[in-house]
Amino acid sequence: MQVFDLTAEQQWDPRRHVEKVLGAVGDGDFTVACWEPGQISPSHCHPEATEIYFCHSGGGTMSTPAQSVEVRPGSFVVHPPGEVHEYANGQQRTLLFRVRYGADMRAHHCAWRGNPDWRQSDEDAAYFLAHPDAMAGGRNSTPSA
Repeated sequence: MQVFDLTAEQQWDPRRHVEKVLGAVGDGDFTVACWEPGQISPSHCHPEATEIYFCHSGGGTMSTPAQSVEVRPGSFVVHPPGEVHEYANGQQRTLLFRVRYGADMRAHHCAWRGNPDWRQSDEDAAYFLAHPDAMAGGRNSTPSA
């Protein structure tokens, strides 16, 4: 058994959100993610992993190419493998608990609103070129085996 106090694990950075991996079990990990007001994640997907966010405190907006939903304390969002998503924090500090699981939890990034210094890697550009349905809101846009 592993036991954590999310409020004791929180870490904040005014430059970008902080993701602190608390532990791993099997093909997954669990993380506390801390967001200052107005911070935005890169728009990304995990082709071979599911990502689940639970809002402990604060809130903002979770978006995919197909829809946006309000995230507030007590709500959780599940992103299936390959779903492109972005989180934009609201006007207060937010503490999210994240669980990822899958054979490969690597992310591919397609954009980062509000970060003029961000540049897409060649590997990520090649991924989205090969999987155009990911940007159109397609789910499970992973390569077939």
